[in-house]
Amino acid sequence: MLISVIVAAVLAAVDQITKHIALTKLKPIGNTTFIKGFMDFTFVENRGAAFGMLSGARWFFVIITIIVTAAILIYIKKYMPKTKEYRLVKVALTLILAGAWGNVIDRMFRGYVVDYFETVFIRWPVFNVADIYVVVGTIILAYAFIFVIKDEPKK
Repeated sequence: MLISVIVAAVLAAVDQITKHIALTKLKPIGNTTFIKGFMDFTFVENRGAAFGMLSGARWFFVIITIIVTAAILIYIKKYMPKTKEYRLVKVALTLILAGAWGNVIDRMFRGYVVDYFETVFIRWPVFNVADIYVVVGTIILAYAFIFVIKDEPKK
């Protein structure tokens, strides 16, 4: 479990570094093209969740993050099987923790989440590295439970 906490903390720090760059370099200009026709860097202060839902519910998200963190760490420590099949689950949960921590740091200290990746080829909300961690972690988690972890045969 300690390794998961350390990795999640390091990844959350990477997220915070990218957000600091967005705050210092991107916020003053608002928007710049990254890959023409594909992705721009656009500074957004997101005061809600995905798609701006529940805007202004800052402390609700902080409390939810604390609960999710506790649940994940308790699961990893006490209930997750120590088998090879569950390594992907541990990786996925670590990524989800990192993303949750990266965004909760913003909510606690800034009052909003810094978003800056904007897809141009499709209409999608602006997002950040922490969001990528959560999405990739969720995809890995789904993959692990659908394709990797098999039920024990009934005796």
